[in-house]
Amino acid sequence: MRSVTYSMSVSLDGYIVGPDGGFDWTAPDEEVFRFATDEVRELGVHLLGRRLYETMLYWETADQDPSLDASMLEFAAIWKRLPKVVFSTTLSAVQGNTRLASGGLAEEIERLRAEPGDGNIAIGGATLAAEVAALGLIDEYRVRVYPVLVGGGIPFFPQRERRVDLELVETRTFNSRVVYLRYHVTR
Repeated sequence: MRSVTYSMSVSLDGYIVGPDGGFDWTAPDEEVFRFATDEVRELGVHLLGRRLYETMLYWETADQDPSLDASMLEFAAIWKRLPKVVFSTTLSAVQGNTRLASGGLAEEIERLRAEPGDGNIAIGGATLAAEVAALGLIDEYRVRVYPVLVGGGIPFFPQRERRVDLELVETRTFNSRVVYLRYHVTR
C-alpha cells in the first residue's frame, strides 16, 4: 500500500511562507535541488491545493524556457509526467497530467492507496496537509529546514488538538546548511 508523505521546505521557526507571502528564502542550491528532484522522481501521485497548484503551473511549460539549466529541465520533465490531483472549490479546469479531485480527501487518498502502482502519495501545501493530518492519513513527514527565522506566515505544522508520535528515520545536512529530517508516524 502506498504511503502518504508531506514534504516541504520550512523556516527554522516553522513556516513555509513568511508573513509577507514570500518564500524566496527557500530557493534551493544545486545540491538541495537535486535532492528534491530525486524525491519527486520517486512519487506515484501528488495531491495539491489550489495555491500550490498555481505556483507549480510554471513547471508544466518550463521546458520551453531557454534560460533553464539541465537539472531544471530534468525536474520539469519529471513534474510534467507525474500524475497530480488538485483539491479546489474555485477551479473548474486544470492543465497537464492533472485532474480535479472528484471526491472527498479521505476517499481520494484511500482510492489512490488501493490502486496498483509504485511511488508514494505526496501532499503539497500546508492547508491541504493540515486537512490530511487531521484525518490521521499522513504516514511520513519530510522537512527541509532552512536556516532563517521569518517571524510568521503559513505554518508547516497546523495547530492540532491531538498528539502524533514520530520516529526519526533519516537526517541529512547540506552544504548550504539546510537540514533534512524524515519522520515516520508511529501508530
